[in-house]
Amino acid sequence: MINYIIRRILYAIPIAFGVSVVCFSLVYLAPGDPLQTILPSDASAETIALVKAAYGFDKPLPIQFLKWLGHVLTGDFGESIATRRPVILEVSGALYNTATLTTFAIPISFTMGYVMGAIAGCFPGRVLDRVITGTAVFGVSLPNYWFGIVLVIIFAVQLMALPATGMGGSGSADFNVFRWADARFLILPVITLSMVPIGVIARTTRAAVAEVLNQDFTITLRAKGLSEFAIVRHVLKNALPQVLAVMGLQFGYLMGGSILVETVFTWPGSGFLLSKAIINRDIPVLQGTILLLSLIFVTINLVVDLLQSVIDPRIRRN
Repeated sequence: MINYIIRRILYAIPIAFGVSVVCFSLVYLAPGDPLQTILPSDASAETIALVKAAYGFDKPLPIQFLKWLGHVLTGDFGESIATRRPVILEVSGALYNTATLTTFAIPISFTMGYVMGAIAGCFPGRVLDRVITGTAVFGVSLPNYWFGIVLVIIFAVQLMALPATGMGGSGSADFNVFRWADARFLILPVITLSMVPIGVIARTTRAAVAEVLNQDFTITLRAKGLSEFAIVRHVLKNALPQVLAVMGLQFGYLMGGSILVETVFTWPGSGFLLSKAIINRDIPVLQGTILLLSLIFVTINLVVDLLQSVIDPRIRRN
């Protein structure tokens, strides 16, 4: 087991390096000048050259990458072009706000999706299975930004029961999840963010459970006289590694904070920060946000791989 863990961690290192290369390179493919937000329209060529030199944009891309990577390894992600604040402060604050959403969206989406999928998989082809599968397909197919707008129209505009946008009356700096005046701002974005993962996990769990139920060992268990409850317990355990893999992907989706969902609700998370950085062509913020989200995603997949190997020891021999 120790050798497997070390091997998986070593595999993650080149992946993380590749992610850093992609994060640094892709933002330069978008059109526009990153310095246009801080330079006046009538700036002279000398002023532009001085500003480019100050931000290091006058160097060749490979040199820029090596310097950027060296600073990143020390925890220095640079300075935001738009706000002049350290990128690490901008990104960490946004990630904290996204984690606040994710803390509530993950248990809701994972629990509901898994329970729905397990029930549908245990009764394949029956009415219950068709209802749950139809609901899951509806949840996956529904554009979450459109669903969020509908929720705002119903609960915020028409019923005036919940706030439409923002993160508490006092803003994100004074947000307290244990205070109802602030917590009510979470309800609509959490519901919207949970819809897609519920559908994806429900469909995956249903397919995995139905597949395991058709395997020969379930017939053997019934022949030995095990109760249906015991058989279902074995089936769910054998289907869990496949479900965990999808849960890991959905965890990364939730931590990434859907850009559209956070934009609809003006929630100051990582997705909202990315949308502002794209509009402002704030390259340091774009690079820092994408890199940190990507590393979180790589770490989550590493943890899922290790959990799968604990549940199913056969994985360690592959």
